[in-house]
Amino acid sequence: MEDPDFHKSVFINCPFDKEFEPILQAMLFCIVYLEFKPRIARERNNGAEVRIDKIIELIEKSKYSIHDLSRYKARKVGEIYRLNMPFELGVDQGCRKFKDGVWAEKKMLITADKQYHYQKALSDIAGNDIESHSNKFDIAIKKVRNWLVNEADAENVGAQRIIGKYADFQEWYFEKHRAAGATDRDIRQYPTKEFLGGMVDWKVAGEPASFD
Repeated sequence: MEDPDFHKSVFINCPFDKEFEPILQAMLFCIVYLEFKPRIARERNNGAEVRIDKIIELIEKSKYSIHDLSRYKARKVGEIYRLNMPFELGVDQGCRKFKDGVWAEKKMLITADKQYHYQKALSDIAGNDIESHSNKFDIAIKKVRNWLVNEADAENVGAQRIIGKYADFQEWYFEKHRAAGATDRDIRQYPTKEFLGGMVDWKVAGEPASFD
C-alpha cells in the first residue's frame, strides 16, 4: 500500500560516523527546506526493531532516495569494509525494478566523496551518474538541491540561499538549546530525530536568523 507521504519522502542511505555527520546534516536541511520529508534509519531508535525490516519499510515509503557510497573502501589497515550502503542501494534498485505501480517511478541520487573510485568496487553501477560532494557540506547542499529541483519538481530556490539559511538555522538551533542549559557538545550529540524536529520548528517559526 502506498504511503500518503510517498511522493514527498526522501530516503537517505549514508555512513553514520563523525566525519560524515556535517554532510548528512546539510543534506537533511536541504531536503526539509525544499519541503520534502527525509526518511532515515536513525529517525527512530527502537531496539526491538529489526534493522533490515526498518530499512525496507523506509525504502518502500519513499519515492526518492539518496545513496552515499563514500565508505565503499577501508581507509586504514585493519578497518572493515562498510557494505551496508551498497546493500541498501541494491534493495532500493530491487524495489524499483520488481514492484509495480508507483514504485517503478522511484528516483535515486548516488553520491560519494570522490566521483570515480567507486567503479573499482561496484562495477555494476558504472553506467550511473555519481555526484561527488568532496566531503564539503556546501557542495552536498548544491547536489541535493539540483537533484530535487530537476527530478522532484522542488521549488527553484538558489543553492546559495539554502546555504545561507542553513547558517541561520544553525545559529538559531544552538542558541535555543544553550538557553535551555545545553553545552555545544551536548547539542552536537543530540539524536537525529531531535535535529530534524529543530529544522521543522525553525521553519514554522519563520526561519529566524537568531533565537530570541
